[in-house]
Formats: sequence, structure tokens, C-alpha cells
Amino acid sequence: MPTSASPTRKIAAVGAVLALVVAVIAIAVAVGKAVENGRDTPASPGAAASVEPQEDAGQQKLYDDLAARTSRRTAGDPLAVGKPDAPVVLVEYADYQCSFCGRFTRETQPELVKKFVDAGTLRIEFRNFPVFGADSERAARASWAAGQQGKFWQLHDVLYAETRKGDALAEDKLVELARTAGVPDLTKFRADLGGPAAAQALKKDQDEGYQLGVQSTPSFLVNGRPIAGAQETGVFEQAIRQAAAAAGKHGGAGAGK
Repeated sequence: MPTSASPTRKIAAVGAVLALVVAVIAIAVAVGKAVENGRDTPASPGAAASVEPQEDAGQQKLYDDLAARTSRRTAGDPLAVGKPDAPVVLVEYADYQCSFCGRFTRETQPELVKKFVDAGTLRIEFRNFPVFGADSERAARASWAAGQQGKFWQLHDVLYAETRKGDALAEDKLVELARTAGVPDLTKFRADLGGPAAAQALKKDQDEGYQLGVQSTPSFLVNGRPIAGAQETGVFEQAIRQAAAAAGKHGGAGAGK
């Protein structure tokens, strides 16, 4: 029969639990503050999304812990681009009816890929985080289904080529967009779109975002550092360089200078 824990051990265990709770609350507050500008609304440059030039060790540890929790770094992840061991991971939480998510995809992401992903410094991981209801959820499941045939980014870019809302994201319309994106097996695509695996993958992304306190789209983490809204490309470039420096990696980040 096991012996009961000593008072000292009980106190230590309670302290560990409290420390974990405090850390989780701090993370949620950090992310929540960075996205408090509202849904589908870009934060103004210099607001919560701005990049601090210097941070204390506690703040950096918070970012590092958040990065460890959210950066999946899964080899072969169809919703990611860049090396799994890249020193910097940008995690994006986005909705396909969000016009500012589209702006990031069209204007900023190509520059980040050219300057940092191709140089081996950056990995981008996309998270489906629909906030505008059933049409957004259907589009999210469609993007996941395209990824099962290696065409996630192609459909992703087609969806964001212009702002689509409501009936423009009906299942038949999504199938036609998948055809445009080059998805080879549309019968499989339709089945995957409506299948349980797509729903499970969507829930995983949503749960992650909710646990972090994400409230609006687009929201980003750059090695755990929150950035809210479709900020200017320079804001992301600065955050990536700082994150690369903090990780002790400078070669790839220099490609963006």
C-alpha cells in the first residue's frame, strides 16, 4: 500500500501547479493583448503587435515556452513550408473569409518566403482558425483536404486571391476552386472535405488558438512572439531577424537585409 505524500512534497506539487497556471495565464494575456484590435481588423503599426527592441529574460522565456507549445515542426506537414529545423517558426491563425488574411497571403508571405524561408531561416505553419461561421469552417476543411493531395498551398492561394464570403464557399464552389488549384482527385477531395479527419484537424487548430487566447484573424506567433493583424512586411521581417538572433542563428536571417 503506497504511503501518503509528505507535507513538503504536497506543497511542492501545489507550487508546480500554480506556476503552470500562472505561465498559461501569462501566455494567454500576451496573445490576447496582441489580438484585441478585433476580428478582421489590422492592428495599427506600433500597437500591441510592434516588436520590442529589448526584452528581459522573463519575457524571452515566455516567448520560448510559447514557441515550444505551438511550433509543431512536423516533417511532411502539408500545411507548412520551410525546414522543420529552421531557427524561426511563424505560426499563422487565419480564416478564409478574412480580407486581411488575404492581404498577408498576397503581399507579405511571398516576401517572407523569398527572404527567409528559401534561406533556411524561417518555417511558416498555417493554422485553420475560422471565426466567421460554417462557410469559413467548410473552406478550412477544404484546404486541409487539398493538403492530403499535396495541394494545400495551391488552394490556399486560390482562396485568398480575392475575398470570398458566404455562397462563394459552398461545397460545389470549393470543388471548382480545387480544380483550379490542381487537386488531382476531386472525388477524394470532396470525401475528405466532409470526413471526420478534416473535422478533427480543424478542431485541433481551433483548440490551440482558443487556449492561447487568440480572438481575431489574422494572428501570428514568431517564435512565440505575438503579432496581430496584417502588419507591414517590415514588422514581420524585424520580428524574424530578432527571433533568429535570439536563437543564435544569423546566417539565414542575413539574407533578408
